[in-house]
Amino acid sequence: MPYPVYRPRRLRESPLVRRMVRETRLSVDDLMYPLFVVHGRGVREAIGSMPGQFRLSIDELQKECKDAASMGIPAVLLFGLPQEKDPRGSEAYAEDGIIQQAVRAVKETIPDLLVVTDVCLCEYTSHGHCGVVEDGRIKNDPTLDLIARTAVSHVEAGADMVAPSDMMDGRVGAIREALDEASYPETPIMAYSAKYASAFYGPFREAADSTPQFGDRRSYQMDPANSVEAMREVALDVDEGADIVMVKPALPYLDVVARVKGEFGLPVAAYSVSGEYAMIRAAGHLGWLDEERAMVEALTGIRRAGADIIITYFAKDLARLIEQGRA
Repeated sequence: MPYPVYRPRRLRESPLVRRMVRETRLSVDDLMYPLFVVHGRGVREAIGSMPGQFRLSIDELQKECKDAASMGIPAVLLFGLPQEKDPRGSEAYAEDGIIQQAVRAVKETIPDLLVVTDVCLCEYTSHGHCGVVEDGRIKNDPTLDLIARTAVSHVEAGADMVAPSDMMDGRVGAIREALDEASYPETPIMAYSAKYASAFYGPFREAADSTPQFGDRRSYQMDPANSVEAMREVALDVDEGADIVMVKPALPYLDVVARVKGEFGLPVAAYSVSGEYAMIRAAGHLGWLDEERAMVEALTGIRRAGADIIITYFAKDLARLIEQGRA
């Protein structure tokens, strides 16, 4: 048999050639860094199931945001843990709520950092669900007003972008209308458009203290078996005014990321969730895989699938490797 005219290995032999012909590149500009904020001062509480991640008081959050910004990370995504919870999650939209305080503090300290806020009720409600509960059921329409109020309160505090994650029908439209009426028509919405009812959220629920007190979230988050439904969800959010659409989780749903990017052409965010982070950290700690290489490979796969924005707890780790030319 004669040798083939084209030999793919020619372009793999040299590290320099491999770099030159690389099709997908990770950049620090792709990254959004999720952070958890709590009341108090001097609090830097380790999250057991997410090694290297912490619950941070506002003063510690400011330090973490300064560090991230110094590494070139352009954006953070903030989650808040309230002092007290109640059935309607009132601290979510309180003027002096934890997120509202945190946004003001971060924007005063690092004004050029893009501050994005998660808009949901689950961390703030005593029942742990993302919406209003009546007679043991999560009610869609009564939740919309509270979600919209929460978004407006975040923007009034200085948030640059809001990210509704509750998965109530019509919430993007309700937020867009509320922001426009409050004279914030330029504020973008990054919608959790295809958010699946995933087992990979486990560590997050410890971090955010947001485990439902009854039932689960499958009546409003998506069935992991469905992808056509994800296209309908994205289309609805786009029609209602979403500027960026998100797929969550990332790694188990790369097909959905690719399909959303291909069909809609809008900026697509993919959230590499707590379970994805914890698996790589744990396996690396046990010596079962090369943690750095696995992290880079996983995040490259998300970018290759079509994600423009990668929301990842590995943001600082990846930024260091990019700076060193190792990613």
